[in-house]
Amino acid sequence: MLTIKNLTASYGKDSVLENLNLDIEEGMIHGLAGINGSGKTTLFHTIYGFIKPDAGTIQLNEQPLSRKKIAFLETQNYFYSNIKGKEYLDLFPDSTSTFSVKMWQELFKFPLNDLIENYSTGMKKKLALTGILKLDKPILLLDEPFNGIDMEAVRIIEKLLLRLKEKGKTIIVTSHILETLTAICDQIHILENKNITRIYRKNEFEGIEHDIFGEMDEKLKKWMND
Repeated sequence: MLTIKNLTASYGKDSVLENLNLDIEEGMIHGLAGINGSGKTTLFHTIYGFIKPDAGTIQLNEQPLSRKKIAFLETQNYFYSNIKGKEYLDLFPDSTSTFSVKMWQELFKFPLNDLIENYSTGMKKKLALTGILKLDKPILLLDEPFNGIDMEAVRIIEKLLLRLKEKGKTIIVTSHILETLTAICDQIHILENKNITRIYRKNEFEGIEHDIFGEMDEKLKKWMND
């Protein structure tokens, strides 16, 4: 169990997360949903160790969580200039898994011998994802992995994540597209007002959109009718 207890984190003087509590069951896919600015990326940065929390603990099976256990796909991916796709993937150490760069190249159709600066946004996202998968870590933090990619790649990544779950990986994923979360997640955690306010299990997903957007829809109807 990945346990986050009484977590408070800030950017500068601004508190982003306050007394947040979250239990992440291992071997499952967990969705993290919330509006822009709700703190999803801050939570990921804190879990990974980019941000030191003001208070609280993050533990894996009652031990402090080590970054060595985590692979993190950030929302914005940064690449060295004048580097080819193959050279980028060579920067990631080989794991003991059956990972195959050639297989992902064929699935994602990115030209490994081309300079990354000539890649599209979607190609860069797929290349970055391939790199972190090469690390073969037990915990995956995926911040908006579906942004900027085509529908075929979305389906490939969905199937890939489900397969990784079968292999025992613990996956936490954010997406502003709710349908991608409901398609693959075992649980969806709602982050708002600096904390986790609701948790939905798979059999509760049917009402999640209404719960999140219902109040907004009612306001829109009222404004349109005025």
